[in-house]
Amino acid sequence: MLISQEIYQQISQLPALEKLQLAEQLLADLDTPNPEIDKIWTTEAEKRLSAYRSGLLSSVDYETVMQKYR
Repeated sequence: MLISQEIYQQISQLPALEKLQLAEQLLADLDTPNPEIDKIWTTEAEKRLSAYRSGLLSSVDYETVMQKYR
């Protein structure tokens, strides 16, 4: 059995509050900044901004987007 499955089986035995606390700890751990990923997103954002400013990329205003989902 995979270690993650074993851990899940142990966690499933915990009371709900302890499961919630563990989930919060895991999510906080995943939210740790990663400079490599941040650099990739910065590069992507700069490319998109450049494409928008040069007219290669159009945009849609907020209200138009929101109307689609109302």
